[in-house]
Amino acid sequence: MAPLLRQSELLDNIARAGFSFVAGEAMQAWLLAQAEDALSDWSAFATSWEAMPLDQYMADGGRYRRRRYATLSAPAQGGDIVLEPHQPHYQSLDYNPLNGGVAREFEPIPADIMQGNSMRNILRFCRKMFSRMLPDKAWHIECHQFRIEASAELHGKPTPEGIHRDGVDFVLVMMVKRVNISSGTTTMHDLEHKTLDSFTLTKPLDSAIVNDRRCMHGVTPVEQIDPAHPAYRDVLVVTFRAK
Repeated sequence: MAPLLRQSELLDNIARAGFSFVAGEAMQAWLLAQAEDALSDWSAFATSWEAMPLDQYMADGGRYRRRRYATLSAPAQGGDIVLEPHQPHYQSLDYNPLNGGVAREFEPIPADIMQGNSMRNILRFCRKMFSRMLPDKAWHIECHQFRIEASAELHGKPTPEGIHRDGVDFVLVMMVKRVNISSGTTTMHDLEHKTLDSFTLTKPLDSAIVNDRRCMHGVTPVEQIDPAHPAYRDVLVVTFRAK
């Protein structure tokens, strides 16, 4: 078994390339080092992706994406990460030419999930890492639960807007569950769209961490393997933008 990635190596990777893949085993070790019960509610956390409403804002007419959303904030120099009152999600057309330019209202992520150990420790880890790369900043934080579904008739598109930036400072994309799908490969690009790397998040906690100001990213469509069974890709996306 290869040695686990160290946090110093993660920071070096992002400083050098603008992004890093993190295997689930390393992410699990880091989270448990923060708190022994960091993932004690993982089963409920993963189950919360069930029964999410369809994304009603898909300009391509697609009915393959389900999502929920939450907004938080964190002060500079420590202090608690705070869940903010629920609000619309907005991206400009510069960053999302497909679905941007409108305030999109999504169902909130349930409060017990936002307050649970898994989410709190994921956010705590992100804040620690991103504050090392951009110190002494207060943060605007957004959490997105995405389920991308595939069928025999339709491939699901995790990034229907194509290769893109999110218009923030840092992005975490964490795999929660893959069921009966192939592909869904993450591709990393420079700001001129040149491909830098690709990898596939396959196991729970496998993650991509991205400096959004330096890199663009995309994900290839997911395809159903067995037409007799549901096929989907569940991920958590967390973005941090310095205030």
